[in-house]
Amino acid sequence: MLVIVVENAPPRLRGRLAVWLLEVRAGVYVGNYSRRTRERIWRQVIEGIEDGNGVIAWAAPNDAGFEFETCGANRRIPVDFDGFRLVSFLPSPEDSTST
Repeated sequence: MLVIVVENAPPRLRGRLAVWLLEVRAGVYVGNYSRRTRERIWRQVIEGIEDGNGVIAWAAPNDAGFEFETCGANRRIPVDFDGFRLVSFLPSPEDSTST
């Protein structure tokens, strides 16, 4: 299983993703492809995301049962915690402007 979620993606990229994957909600694409095809699709996302951001998650034989990668600017960033991938949140822009 493969899931890609994009935010603020250009229409050209959304159309490209719709060729390969089923768009079940706005910006949420699902499918079931091999590693090679998944990597090819993700390269297209990275190359075409422009000012947007995206995340890809896929089934994997590890403790969590999945792996994921991100691209573009977002408050959520992946971190490695003793070999287990978690998500950390950067401070919101409002928090950094207050004194």
